[in-house]
Amino acid sequence: MKNRLRVLRAEREWSQADLAERLEVSRQSVNAIETGKYDPSLPLAFRLGKLFGIAIEDIFQDEQ
Repeated sequence: MKNRLRVLRAEREWSQADLAERLEVSRQSVNAIETGKYDPSLPLAFRLGKLFGIAIEDIFQDEQ
C-alpha cells in the first residue's frame, strides 16, 4: 500500500522518532510503514489521520 506518511512528516519537520512518540509506537514501525513493508492496523491508521488532520484515504492509497 502506498502512503504519503514521509511527506506529511517532513512537512512538519518531524523525525521518525518524533512521529513514533506521538503515535506511541516504535521508530522501526514508522519506518516500516513509510517504506511499505508494513500496513498499519485500522486503529493506527485512524490515529495517523487524526494526528495529521486528514482522512486516512489521503494518507494511504491502494497500489492498484
